Amino acid sequence: MSEAEKTAERRDAGPSTVTGVDRFFRITERGSTFGREIRGGFATFFTMAYILVLNPLILGGAKDKFGEQLDPVQLTTATALVAAVMTIVMGVGGNLPLALAAGLGLNAVVAYQIAPLMSWDDAMGLIVLEGLLICVLVVTGLREAVMHAIPQPLKQAISVGIGLFIALIGFVDAGFVTRIPDAANTTVPVQLGGTGTLTGWPMLVFCVGVLLTVGLLARKVRGAILISIVTMTVVALVVNALADVDTWGLTTPEFPDKVVDAPDFGLLGQFSLFGAFGQIGVVTVVLLVFTLILSDFFDTMGTVVGVSAEAGLLDEDGKVPGLGKVLLIDGAAAVAGGAASASSATSYIESAAGVGEGARTGFANLVTGSLFGLALFLTPLLTIVPLQAAAPALVAVGFLMMTQVKHIDWDRYEIAVPAFLTIAVMPFTYSITNGIGAGFLAYVLIKTVLGRAKEVHWLLWGTAALFLVHFAIDPIEQLLGVG
Repeated sequence: MSEAEKTAERRDAGPSTVTGVDRFFRITERGSTFGREIRGGFATFFTMAYILVLNPLILGGAKDKFGEQLDPVQLTTATALVAAVMTIVMGVGGNLPLALAAGLGLNAVVAYQIAPLMSWDDAMGLIVLEGLLICVLVVTGLREAVMHAIPQPLKQAISVGIGLFIALIGFVDAGFVTRIPDAANTTVPVQLGGTGTLTGWPMLVFCVGVLLTVGLLARKVRGAILISIVTMTVVALVVNALADVDTWGLTTPEFPDKVVDAPDFGLLGQFSLFGAFGQIGVVTVVLLVFTLILSDFFDTMGTVVGVSAEAGLLDEDGKVPGLGKVLLIDGAAAVAGGAASASSATSYIESAAGVGEGARTGFANLVTGSLFGLALFLTPLLTIVPLQAAAPALVAVGFLMMTQVKHIDWDRYEIAVPAFLTIAVMPFTYSITNGIGAGFLAYVLIKTVLGRAKEVHWLLWGTAALFLVHFAIDPIEQLLGVG
């Protein structure tokens, strides 16, 4: 969405009665309405509710050093609880439409890299330690200073890259794009559908959902994304009842046997803050925590900048309002995730779906957080939305974020090359962190080659050095004898 369109949208928002809640969240001031905030909160929840299924599958399917597994029901409760509490805290404390939940990628690191080396309690203790260290970086001002040191064109490139990344997530989640197994003996890594063609009723639901979403957006229908999600969920329920569908993937659209189920809080507090040191030694712990911090740090940075930019909330210098509070809450979410055994919680790029619905304030988070709170008791009902019905929203939001590419000066190589690498590496490696790292390293290198190294902020030099370590972590571990 262009700045002119955002300005026009704010003018057309219509009059709103200014209440205490309105003033606290600055709803009218930011050109929004209660209706938009509520729609945005619903849209964000439905595009990230998959984590209630996926996080228990990833963590619950792994074993620790002693062969122990976490209970999936308890994991579902922990995942919903952390998402509910920290999303609301972000809304009230940070006043951004930025929801939080267990981070994908981070949970895989915990399940497949950390847990096999120690007990689950020790692994979750490392997550708590990571979150505490991030909070220290925020309090000292270092984390915010790094974000402010990034040139505006790179911030715009981050937003564009995230747009492509989130669209790819939508395509992959729906099965529109799949990975070709290595056994196929082909150099092509991905393909259309599962066999090179689009087959099955679920794929039809996704494709119709994409067409419906973009059609509603083109018509500038209010609530376009949410209308599409709800409509296609109803269609999926009907299709599943009438057609012979082999599989929908993670979530099958069918009414559950029971609507209400009691939450199980058995995993809360099951962590050991320093137990890992006795299991694997100080050097390995430091490297693992460093990996977690780096991923969490820059995934959050990219997400906060991308969502804020799409919402039109960046100031004239490209800075996020109240960034210090936002980053501190994000760090606290990592602590909460580890303490609840739900893995590190972080800001979700799917929040852009809510922004696409018009959300501009933390009031939308009250809606999203409340829905996660309801999920503690209504998980069987609230998880009937299949990915094929929710994923079209991610594709549409990817387009909206992609429009910022026009603000990048493609004639200046010191900007264009880092921007290109940032944009390309994110979807191609399925990682926000990798994209930011590639862009930073290229920016520092090109400035140096052009004899303008002094123009690079010292924090970017330090950050680029850390990314160099991040990309070379395997040979470093081998040199240190911990690989």
